Amino acid sequence: MQKFGFVFPGQGSQKLGMLATLAERSPVIKATFAEASEVLGQDLWEITQLDGQNTLDQTDITQPALLAASVAIWRLWESLSQLRPSILIGHSLGEYSALVCAGVINFQEATNIVHLRGQFMQSAVPAGEGRMAAIVGLKTLKLHQICSEAQQVGVVSAANFNSPGQTVIAGEAAAVERAIELCKEAGAKRALPLNVSVPSHCALMRPAAERLERELNNIRIQTPKIAVVQNVNAEISEQPQQIKQNLVKQLYEPVLWVESVQLMYKNGVHKVVECGPGKVLSGLIRRIEPEIQCFGSDDATNFDSAILELSG
Repeated sequence: MQKFGFVFPGQGSQKLGMLATLAERSPVIKATFAEASEVLGQDLWEITQLDGQNTLDQTDITQPALLAASVAIWRLWESLSQLRPSILIGHSLGEYSALVCAGVINFQEATNIVHLRGQFMQSAVPAGEGRMAAIVGLKTLKLHQICSEAQQVGVVSAANFNSPGQTVIAGEAAAVERAIELCKEAGAKRALPLNVSVPSHCALMRPAAERLERELNNIRIQTPKIAVVQNVNAEISEQPQQIKQNLVKQLYEPVLWVESVQLMYKNGVHKVVECGPGKVLSGLIRRIEPEIQCFGSDDATNFDSAILELSG
């Protein structure tokens, strides 16, 4: 049987109406959202399908909604196919989805954790004081130099190494704005602020990480049944205590997505299913390792194609 991997998207991949065609096919989709809704005390499925107040884009709702979407697709896959991936990687929030699917964290507990994670992140930095920006076309060393210079204004650092030449920076608004100016002067193809409310994966998230650690201490973390590559070190973690420590660090350290995908490729995985809404990660993966074949899973057509291709 050919080896394949599953990757799990993070914030930004949510969209109104996600998983609707899969829900028509199987009750497992709505049942999974119902479990999450019971934890939150809100109808998460209704928010994802009929949201009229932009609730879906509030980070403490976005995070459990994406977790539920990925876990629902995973459960549907388990019910329809005997095929199982040999490796899992989640991008930022998606790491929690990967850990649930690997049997590391209970789904209900994970739902509560990511809901609180969103609240902790939002409260760590007052609205308008933090910022993130996408930088395209600069080498990593040059970007580090620019961030160091911009730190004269305030906190700013690399947050997501998404693909070669595409990095997201995060920090205090003034420092990020200064870094954007310096990136443009240095010849960046693009240096654009992102429409996000929280500057993730930078030092401003340390207070949130401290609160998250206390919550993680209250849940049981198991040994993974499937290999999971974690964001902070791009390594496969097997020890529950190490997994927990990495989840805490993940809030204030960068996502090493490029290195994580490279590790997967080196492990002989050349086919990947994006387990969640959208195809953002598939696009990044193709720029990192062009030989990896990527499949979507968020509607009935993509889901069927993935199973058919991997069964061959």
